[in-house]
Amino acid sequence: MLKRFVHYYKDHKLMFALDMIASFFIALIGLGYPILTRKLLNDFKSEEDIKSILLVGLALLLIYAIRMLLRYFVQYYGHVIGVNMQAKMRSDLFNKLQKLPYSFYDENESGKIMSRITVDLMDVSELAHHGPENFFICGVSIIGSFIYLAVFVNWMLTLIIFICVPILILISAVLRKRMLNAFKESREGIAKINATIESSITGIRVTKAFNNSEKELEKFETSNNEFKKARSHVFKYMGQFMSTTEFVTDVFNVIVIVAGGLFMIYGKIDSVDFTTFVVSLSLFLNPVNTLIRFIEQLQDGVTGFQRFLEIMDKDEEDLNLDGLVLNDVQGNVILKNVSFNYETSEEILHDVNLNIKAGTTLALVGPSGGGKTTICHIIPAFYRISEGDIYIDNHNLKDINLLSLRENIGIVQQDVFLFNGTIRDNILYGKLNATEEELIEASKNADIYDYVMSLPNKFDTIVGERGIKLSGGQKQRISIARVFLKNPALLILDEATSALDNATEMAIQKSLDCLAKGRTTIVVAHRLSTIKNANEIAYVEDGEVKEVGTHEELLEKKNRYFALYQAQFKGNDHYEI
Repeated sequence: MLKRFVHYYKDHKLMFALDMIASFFIALIGLGYPILTRKLLNDFKSEEDIKSILLVGLALLLIYAIRMLLRYFVQYYGHVIGVNMQAKMRSDLFNKLQKLPYSFYDENESGKIMSRITVDLMDVSELAHHGPENFFICGVSIIGSFIYLAVFVNWMLTLIIFICVPILILISAVLRKRMLNAFKESREGIAKINATIESSITGIRVTKAFNNSEKELEKFETSNNEFKKARSHVFKYMGQFMSTTEFVTDVFNVIVIVAGGLFMIYGKIDSVDFTTFVVSLSLFLNPVNTLIRFIEQLQDGVTGFQRFLEIMDKDEEDLNLDGLVLNDVQGNVILKNVSFNYETSEEILHDVNLNIKAGTTLALVGPSGGGKTTICHIIPAFYRISEGDIYIDNHNLKDINLLSLRENIGIVQQDVFLFNGTIRDNILYGKLNATEEELIEASKNADIYDYVMSLPNKFDTIVGERGIKLSGGQKQRISIARVFLKNPALLILDEATSALDNATEMAIQKSLDCLAKGRTTIVVAHRLSTIKNANEIAYVEDGEVKEVGTHEELLEKKNRYFALYQAQFKGNDHYEI
């Protein structure tokens, strides 16, 4: 983990080196005060030395002014290094998130992911700056003070003090593990709060519609109390750590007083050196106390970096970039003995066989939860099948470059997602380098052009978060225009109109019929009126294709599809097979 952390310093080698040099001189200047104190006490004892004393004071003031500038450099540029490292980590993490499979997002809430990108990396940034600086300055101060006190003041008294250091290290090591676990628990608590807030804000309109603000507050308070409890554990162990380690440093003062007094009685040290030693002891204790205070920040940063690595070490989606690149796709799709199950569930699809000829439309119907949407997800390889094979133009999906596969597939879903930008941005998502003429043609084909032209800012109108400023039909038309612009060979319509009213559905259905013309199309629909003209209809239930045929053929069989049709068009609320 340390090696991977240090890796992020490589782009800032020069500035980091200058930061460490400045830190070295800050620590070195700190040694000046006790040295000059000893000289004053030993050498300057008459009025003739007043001028020398003033010169020493002036020199010391000048040195401190230099240290002020060095501290500014360390504080400013050191933090800049930390921020730049944080930005690089955030970029790496975001890039990693783009490469993770669908299953990762099935198992992780967006609020918890956001917490890792923001809160965790803020603490890592602070560690990146203060970690090396604190260890370097404190290390130089401790070593420098040891050499000075041992060589120039009294080596025996110095040795007694430094023998106590292992006690402090041992106490730190014992308490550190408890603190680390507590900090991890605290991090998870923050992530839960973020997830709850993100979910609540996203669904605020539903909350208001059902007057359930009290319920949302209850869920928030549950997460908030868990975080409070976790943070209390952190402060409990921090309290144990700080109080115990500071007690040890206080004991150092007792040892100095007792040992120093005994040394003076037995003539092992004079009053000047003893006074100097007491003054100089802060050279040792201050960096030790700094390191003690730094432990909390260290634990925060280490925990944050561990959580960062947890995502960075996730297996990426295998896009098979060395596989066959599809060109001139016709759109023949074959599912042969396909079975599928999610990692944490029983089998969702079982022995599915479908043959969709190029340029034809296959409709998938059947009860909810039967596996229709899952079929739509395995064709673009959002999920990998457990058994069987899928063929696109007689090429096995396992051998195909998935980027080229998805380039040739357009998807329109029931839950339309629009980015918080302009109408132009959202349509151009289908083809980022499209011309203005192509943009206009796509919007006309989706029957959204006239509406866009009626807006003050036309294509540059902001749609709001998830398209909140638009109606359901307008959002759907923009998503259709996006697919028109992409111009894929294979089209998947996953209940694209089921959330719309009848009038809007009929209007949008015309745009969808236009979009499907000449393309291989897979339609998932509950309303059978929208798919009667499909070339084939497959009835899917319990993860199996129960029957396949045209609308007329399936009605003649008087089986599952017939019962479903009767339920919808004859006014029956229930039907039996």
